[in-house]
Amino acid sequence: MASTLPRLGYRRAMMLGLLLVAAACAGMPLLQSFWATKLLFVTVGVCFALVKVSVYSSIGLLTGDAKAHAGLTSTVEGWFMVGILGSAWLFAAFINPDAPGDPVWLDVYWVIAGLCLGVVALLASARMDETAALDGHALGRSFLDMLRLLGRPLVAVFLVSAFLYVLMEQAINTWLPTFNREILHLPTTLSVQAAGIFAGSLALGRLGGGFLLRRVRWFPLLGGCVLAMALLVVLALPLAANVQPRADQSWFNAPAAAYVFPLIGLLMAPIYPTINSVVLSALPKARHAAMTGLIVVFSALGGTTGSFITGQLFAHFDGALAFYLLLVPMALLLCSLVLLDRSTRSPDAGLIPVGGGR
Repeated sequence: MASTLPRLGYRRAMMLGLLLVAAACAGMPLLQSFWATKLLFVTVGVCFALVKVSVYSSIGLLTGDAKAHAGLTSTVEGWFMVGILGSAWLFAAFINPDAPGDPVWLDVYWVIAGLCLGVVALLASARMDETAALDGHALGRSFLDMLRLLGRPLVAVFLVSAFLYVLMEQAINTWLPTFNREILHLPTTLSVQAAGIFAGSLALGRLGGGFLLRRVRWFPLLGGCVLAMALLVVLALPLAANVQPRADQSWFNAPAAAYVFPLIGLLMAPIYPTINSVVLSALPKARHAAMTGLIVVFSALGGTTGSFITGQLFAHFDGALAFYLLLVPMALLLCSLVLLDRSTRSPDAGLIPVGGGR
Protein backbone atom coordinates (compact mmCIF):
# COMPACT_ATOMS: atom_id res chain seq x y z
CA MET A 1 0.00 0.00 0.00
CA ALA A 2 2.80 2.42 0.92
CA SER A 3 4.54 1.87 -2.40
CA THR A 4 1.51 3.09 -4.38
CA LEU A 5 0.30 5.90 -2.09
CA PRO A 6 1.82 8.71 -4.21
CA ARG A 7 -0.66 7.81 -6.95
CA LEU A 8 -3.59 8.04 -4.52
CA GLY A 9 -2.26 11.27 -3.00
CA TYR A 10 -1.00 11.80 0.53
CA ARG A 11 -3.77 14.18 1.56
CA ARG A 12 -6.51 11.89 0.29
CA ALA A 13 -4.86 8.88 1.98
CA MET A 14 -4.85 10.67 5.34
CA MET A 15 -8.53 11.56 4.95
CA LEU A 16 -9.43 7.97 4.03
CA GLY A 17 -7.55 6.57 7.03
CA LEU A 18 -9.20 8.96 9.47
CA LEU A 19 -12.68 8.23 8.10
CA LEU A 20 -12.18 4.48 8.54
CA VAL A 21 -10.92 4.94 12.11
CA ALA A 22 -13.90 7.18 12.92
CA ALA A 23 -16.26 4.43 11.71
CA ALA A 24 -14.45 1.75 13.75
CA CYS A 25 -14.53 3.96 16.86
CA ALA A 26 -18.27 4.48 16.48
CA GLY A 27 -18.68 0.71 16.43
CA MET A 28 -17.17 0.31 19.91
CA PRO A 29 -20.00 1.86 21.99
CA LEU A 30 -22.67 0.69 19.55
CA LEU A 31 -21.64 -2.99 19.46
CA GLN A 32 -19.94 -3.39 22.87
CA SER A 33 -18.32 -6.72 21.94
CA PHE A 34 -14.80 -8.09 21.83
CA TRP A 35 -14.93 -8.71 18.08
CA ALA A 36 -15.60 -4.99 17.64
CA THR A 37 -12.43 -4.31 19.63
CA LYS A 38 -10.44 -6.62 17.35
CA LEU A 39 -11.96 -4.92 14.31
CA LEU A 40 -10.89 -1.55 15.77
CA PHE A 41 -7.32 -2.79 16.23
CA VAL A 42 -7.14 -4.05 12.64
CA THR A 43 -8.62 -0.82 11.28
CA VAL A 44 -6.27 1.39 13.32
CA GLY A 45 -3.29 -0.72 12.23
CA VAL A 46 -4.12 -0.44 8.53
CA CYS A 47 -4.98 3.24 8.76
CA PHE A 48 -1.85 3.98 10.79
CA ALA A 49 0.12 2.77 7.78
CA LEU A 50 -1.90 5.02 5.48
CA VAL A 51 -1.52 8.10 7.66
CA LYS A 52 2.07 7.62 8.79
CA VAL A 53 3.40 6.99 5.29
CA SER A 54 1.51 10.05 4.07
CA VAL A 55 2.70 12.31 6.92
CA TYR A 56 6.35 11.26 6.71
CA SER A 57 6.37 11.54 2.92
CA SER A 58 4.75 14.98 3.10
CA ILE A 59 7.59 16.24 5.32
CA GLY A 60 9.93 15.92 2.34
CA LEU A 61 7.56 18.05 0.26
CA LEU A 62 7.43 20.76 2.92
CA THR A 63 11.18 21.08 3.73
CA GLY A 64 14.21 22.03 1.71
CA ASP A 65 17.25 20.49 3.46
CA ALA A 66 18.31 17.74 5.87
CA LYS A 67 18.33 19.95 8.99
CA ALA A 68 14.84 21.26 8.31
CA HIS A 69 13.70 17.70 7.62
CA ALA A 70 15.10 16.45 10.94
CA GLY A 71 13.60 19.36 12.85
CA LEU A 72 10.11 18.99 11.37
CA THR A 73 10.18 15.18 11.76
CA SER A 74 11.04 15.54 15.45
CA THR A 75 8.31 18.15 15.90
CA VAL A 76 5.70 15.94 14.21
CA GLU A 77 6.69 12.98 16.39
CA GLY A 78 6.52 15.28 19.41
CA TRP A 79 2.92 16.18 18.67
CA PHE A 80 2.19 12.51 18.07
CA MET A 81 3.21 11.86 21.66
CA VAL A 82 1.14 14.82 22.85
CA GLY A 83 -1.81 12.94 21.36
CA ILE A 84 -0.88 9.78 23.25
CA LEU A 85 -0.54 11.78 26.46
CA GLY A 86 -3.95 13.30 25.89
CA SER A 87 -5.48 9.88 25.23
CA ALA A 88 -4.29 8.56 28.60
CA TRP A 89 -6.12 11.36 30.42
CA LEU A 90 -9.11 11.17 28.08
CA PHE A 91 -9.62 7.44 28.72
CA ALA A 92 -9.06 7.89 32.45
CA ALA A 93 -11.77 10.55 32.53
CA PHE A 94 -14.34 8.06 31.21
CA ILE A 95 -13.45 5.23 33.63
CA ASN A 96 -15.80 4.74 36.57
CA PRO A 97 -13.39 4.71 39.57
CA ASP A 98 -15.87 2.75 41.69
CA ALA A 99 -16.42 0.10 39.00
CA PRO A 100 -13.57 0.06 36.43
CA GLY A 101 -15.36 -2.63 34.44
CA ASP A 102 -18.38 -0.39 33.82
CA PRO A 103 -18.74 -0.13 30.00
CA VAL A 104 -19.42 3.59 30.31
CA TRP A 105 -15.75 4.06 29.35
CA LEU A 106 -16.68 3.02 25.78
CA ASP A 107 -18.27 6.45 25.30
CA VAL A 108 -14.74 7.83 24.90
CA TYR A 109 -14.79 6.50 21.35
CA TRP A 110 -17.48 9.01 20.36
CA VAL A 111 -15.00 11.76 21.26
CA ILE A 112 -12.22 10.12 19.23
CA ALA A 113 -14.52 9.64 16.23
CA GLY A 114 -15.44 13.31 16.40
CA LEU A 115 -11.78 14.35 16.50
CA CYS A 116 -11.07 12.21 13.43
CA LEU A 117 -13.87 13.90 11.51
CA GLY A 118 -12.55 17.30 12.58
CA VAL A 119 -9.11 16.55 11.15
CA VAL A 120 -10.70 15.27 7.93
CA ALA A 121 -12.42 18.65 7.59
CA LEU A 122 -9.09 20.44 8.07
CA LEU A 123 -7.38 18.24 5.46
CA ALA A 124 -10.24 18.84 3.01
CA SER A 125 -9.52 22.57 3.18
CA ALA A 126 -5.72 22.20 2.92
CA ARG A 127 -3.64 22.39 -0.24
CA MET A 128 -0.26 20.75 -0.91
CA ASP A 129 1.77 20.36 -4.10
CA GLU A 130 2.46 16.63 -4.43
CA THR A 131 4.02 16.75 -7.91
CA ALA A 132 7.52 15.84 -6.67
CA ALA A 133 6.15 12.65 -5.06
CA LEU A 134 5.02 11.37 -8.47
CA ASP A 135 8.37 11.93 -10.22
CA GLY A 136 9.24 8.64 -11.91
CA HIS A 137 6.61 6.81 -9.88
CA ALA A 138 5.45 4.24 -12.43
CA LEU A 139 2.74 1.79 -11.45
CA GLY A 140 4.23 -1.68 -10.75
CA ARG A 141 7.73 -0.30 -10.24
CA SER A 142 7.13 1.28 -6.83
CA PHE A 143 6.98 -2.01 -4.93
CA LEU A 144 10.18 -3.23 -6.58
CA ASP A 145 11.86 0.04 -5.59
CA MET A 146 10.92 -0.66 -1.99
CA LEU A 147 12.43 -4.15 -2.14
CA ARG A 148 15.61 -2.83 -3.75
CA LEU A 149 16.07 -0.44 -0.84
CA LEU A 150 16.41 -3.47 1.46
CA GLY A 151 19.65 -4.39 -0.32
CA ARG A 152 21.44 -1.21 0.75
CA PRO A 153 23.60 -1.58 3.89
CA LEU A 154 22.54 1.81 5.26
CA VAL A 155 18.86 0.90 4.98
CA ALA A 156 19.41 -2.52 6.57
CA VAL A 157 21.23 -1.04 9.56
CA PHE A 158 18.58 1.65 9.92
CA LEU A 159 15.74 -0.89 9.91
CA VAL A 160 17.44 -2.86 12.69
CA SER A 161 17.76 0.36 14.69
CA ALA A 162 14.11 1.27 14.14
CA PHE A 163 12.99 -2.26 15.09
CA LEU A 164 14.92 -2.19 18.38
CA TYR A 165 13.78 1.31 19.31
CA VAL A 166 10.08 0.66 18.72
CA LEU A 167 10.38 -2.68 20.55
CA MET A 168 11.46 -0.76 23.67
CA GLU A 169 9.04 2.14 23.31
CA GLN A 170 5.99 -0.05 22.81
CA ALA A 171 7.03 -2.45 25.59
CA ILE A 172 7.04 0.49 28.01
CA ASN A 173 4.05 2.31 26.56
CA THR A 174 1.81 -0.78 26.47
CA TRP A 175 2.71 -2.26 29.85
CA LEU A 176 3.40 0.79 31.99
CA PRO A 177 -0.23 1.00 33.25
CA THR A 178 0.01 -2.68 34.27
CA PHE A 179 3.33 -2.02 35.98
CA ASN A 180 1.75 0.88 37.88
CA ARG A 181 -1.21 -1.22 38.98
CA GLU A 182 0.46 -4.57 39.77
CA ILE A 183 3.93 -3.54 40.97
CA LEU A 184 3.29 -0.05 42.38
CA HIS A 185 -0.28 -0.90 43.51
CA LEU A 186 -1.82 2.30 42.13
CA PRO A 187 -5.61 2.51 41.60
CA THR A 188 -6.75 1.74 38.05
CA THR A 189 -7.52 5.33 37.04
CA LEU A 190 -4.26 6.63 38.52
CA SER A 191 -2.32 3.81 36.82
CA VAL A 192 -3.56 4.99 33.40
CA GLN A 193 -2.99 8.67 34.18
CA ALA A 194 0.53 8.06 35.55
CA ALA A 195 1.45 6.24 32.34
CA GLY A 196 0.84 9.57 30.62
CA ILE A 197 4.09 10.83 32.18
CA PHE A 198 5.95 8.60 29.73
CA ALA A 199 4.04 10.00 26.75
CA GLY A 200 4.55 13.54 28.03
CA SER A 201 8.28 12.90 28.42
CA LEU A 202 8.46 11.61 24.85
CA ALA A 203 6.61 14.68 23.59
CA LEU A 204 8.90 17.13 25.42
CA GLY A 205 11.99 15.16 24.40
CA ARG A 206 11.06 15.19 20.73
CA LEU A 207 10.13 18.83 20.64
CA GLY A 208 13.40 19.62 22.42
CA GLY A 209 15.29 17.21 20.16
CA GLY A 210 14.19 19.16 17.11
CA PHE A 211 15.88 22.22 18.67
CA LEU A 212 19.10 20.39 19.66
CA LEU A 213 19.56 18.67 16.30
CA ARG A 214 19.97 22.05 14.64
CA ARG A 215 23.07 22.61 16.80
CA VAL A 216 24.73 19.22 17.43
CA ARG A 217 25.50 16.17 15.31
CA TRP A 218 22.96 13.37 15.63
CA PHE A 219 25.21 10.46 16.68
CA PRO A 220 26.73 11.93 19.87
CA LEU A 221 23.26 13.02 20.97
CA LEU A 222 21.61 9.65 20.36
CA GLY A 223 24.53 7.63 21.75
CA GLY A 224 24.43 9.67 24.95
CA CYS A 225 20.65 9.17 25.16
CA VAL A 226 20.95 5.36 24.99
CA LEU A 227 23.62 5.27 27.70
CA ALA A 228 21.56 7.57 29.93
CA MET A 229 18.48 5.35 29.37
CA ALA A 230 20.35 2.31 30.66
CA LEU A 231 21.53 4.26 33.69
CA LEU A 232 17.99 5.42 34.46
CA VAL A 233 16.66 1.83 34.32
CA VAL A 234 19.34 0.69 36.78
CA LEU A 235 18.64 3.59 39.15
CA ALA A 236 14.83 3.87 38.89
CA LEU A 237 13.53 0.30 38.99
CA PRO A 238 14.94 -0.49 42.47
CA LEU A 239 12.59 2.25 43.71
CA ALA A 240 9.69 -0.07 42.81
CA ALA A 241 10.90 -2.87 45.08
CA ASN A 242 8.82 -3.72 48.14
CA VAL A 243 6.16 -1.06 47.48
CA GLN A 244 3.14 -1.78 49.68
CA PRO A 245 -0.49 -1.03 48.68
CA ARG A 246 -2.22 1.92 50.37
CA ALA A 247 -5.92 2.64 50.68
CA ASP A 248 -5.45 6.40 50.18
CA GLN A 249 -3.13 6.25 47.14
CA SER A 250 -3.06 9.50 45.14
CA TRP A 251 -0.74 11.70 43.09
CA PHE A 252 0.63 13.19 46.31
CA ASN A 253 1.77 9.94 47.94
CA ALA A 254 2.46 7.70 44.92
CA PRO A 255 5.78 5.78 44.93
CA ALA A 256 8.77 7.63 43.48
CA ALA A 257 9.11 5.02 40.71
CA ALA A 258 5.76 6.15 39.28
CA TYR A 259 7.37 9.51 38.51
CA VAL A 260 11.02 8.62 37.87
CA PHE A 261 10.88 5.60 35.53
CA PRO A 262 8.56 7.20 32.91
CA LEU A 263 11.13 10.01 32.53
CA ILE A 264 13.04 7.56 30.34
CA GLY A 265 10.85 9.00 27.59
CA LEU A 266 12.88 12.22 27.64
CA LEU A 267 15.98 10.21 26.69
CA MET A 268 14.28 7.90 24.18
CA ALA A 269 12.46 10.71 22.43
CA PRO A 270 15.02 12.03 19.89
CA ILE A 271 16.10 8.58 18.65
CA TYR A 272 13.24 7.46 16.41
CA PRO A 273 12.52 10.65 14.44
CA THR A 274 16.23 11.33 14.01
CA ILE A 275 17.17 7.97 12.50
CA ASN A 276 14.11 8.20 10.25
CA SER A 277 15.19 11.62 9.07
CA VAL A 278 18.79 10.48 8.46
CA VAL A 279 17.56 7.92 5.94
CA LEU A 280 14.67 9.86 4.38
CA SER A 281 16.70 13.01 3.78
CA ALA A 282 19.18 10.91 1.77
CA LEU A 283 16.48 9.82 -0.66
CA PRO A 284 14.72 11.69 -3.48
CA LYS A 285 11.19 12.76 -2.59
CA ALA A 286 9.67 10.28 -5.03
CA ARG A 287 11.11 7.42 -2.92
CA HIS A 288 10.01 8.70 0.50
CA ALA A 289 6.77 6.71 0.41
CA ALA A 290 8.60 3.46 -0.34
CA MET A 291 11.12 4.05 2.44
CA THR A 292 8.41 5.08 4.88
CA GLY A 293 6.59 1.87 4.00
CA LEU A 294 9.62 -0.08 5.21
CA ILE A 295 9.76 2.10 8.33
CA VAL A 296 6.11 1.32 9.12
CA VAL A 297 6.56 -2.44 8.54
CA PHE A 298 9.65 -2.81 10.71
CA SER A 299 8.31 -0.42 13.35
CA ALA A 300 5.11 -2.48 13.54
CA LEU A 301 7.13 -5.68 13.88
CA GLY A 302 9.21 -4.10 16.64
CA GLY A 303 6.16 -2.77 18.47
CA THR A 304 4.29 -6.08 18.26
CA THR A 305 7.35 -8.04 19.39
CA GLY A 306 8.06 -5.69 22.29
CA SER A 307 4.46 -5.76 23.54
CA PHE A 308 4.20 -9.55 23.23
CA ILE A 309 7.53 -10.37 24.91
CA THR A 310 6.92 -7.92 27.75
CA GLY A 311 3.42 -9.31 28.23
CA GLN A 312 4.80 -12.84 28.52
CA LEU A 313 7.37 -11.67 31.06
CA PHE A 314 4.64 -9.94 33.08
CA ALA A 315 2.60 -13.15 33.01
CA HIS A 316 5.39 -15.48 34.13
CA PHE A 317 7.83 -13.31 36.08
CA ASP A 318 7.98 -10.10 38.09
CA GLY A 319 7.02 -6.97 36.14
CA ALA A 320 10.18 -5.18 37.24
CA LEU A 321 12.26 -7.96 35.63
CA ALA A 322 10.39 -7.37 32.35
CA PHE A 323 11.59 -3.77 32.31
CA TYR A 324 15.11 -4.67 33.48
CA LEU A 325 15.49 -6.86 30.39
CA LEU A 326 15.11 -3.74 28.24
CA LEU A 327 18.83 -3.30 28.86
CA VAL A 328 19.43 -5.99 26.21
CA PRO A 329 17.81 -4.15 23.26
CA MET A 330 19.42 -0.92 24.55
CA ALA A 331 22.87 -2.47 24.14
CA LEU A 332 21.95 -3.77 20.68
CA LEU A 333 20.53 -0.37 19.69
CA LEU A 334 23.77 1.36 20.66
CA CYS A 335 25.71 -1.06 18.45
CA SER A 336 23.34 -0.48 15.52
CA LEU A 337 23.64 3.31 15.92
CA VAL A 338 27.43 2.98 15.71
CA LEU A 339 27.04 1.03 12.45
CA LEU A 340 24.51 3.55 11.14
CA ASP A 341 26.92 6.40 11.86
CA ARG A 342 29.73 4.59 10.04
CA SER A 343 27.44 3.92 7.09
CA THR A 344 26.48 7.58 6.76
CA ARG A 345 30.16 8.61 6.96
CA SER A 346 31.20 6.16 4.24
CA PRO A 347 31.70 7.95 0.90
CA ASP A 348 30.04 5.13 -1.07
CA ALA A 349 27.17 4.44 1.34
CA GLY A 350 24.81 7.12 0.06
CA LEU A 351 21.38 6.06 -1.08
CA ILE A 352 21.57 6.36 -4.87
CA PRO A 353 18.01 6.78 -6.14
CA VAL A 354 16.57 3.88 -8.10
CA GLY A 355 16.48 4.74 -11.77
CA GLY A 356 18.36 8.04 -11.74
CA GLY A 357 20.58 10.61 -10.04
CA ARG A 358 20.04 12.50 -6.79
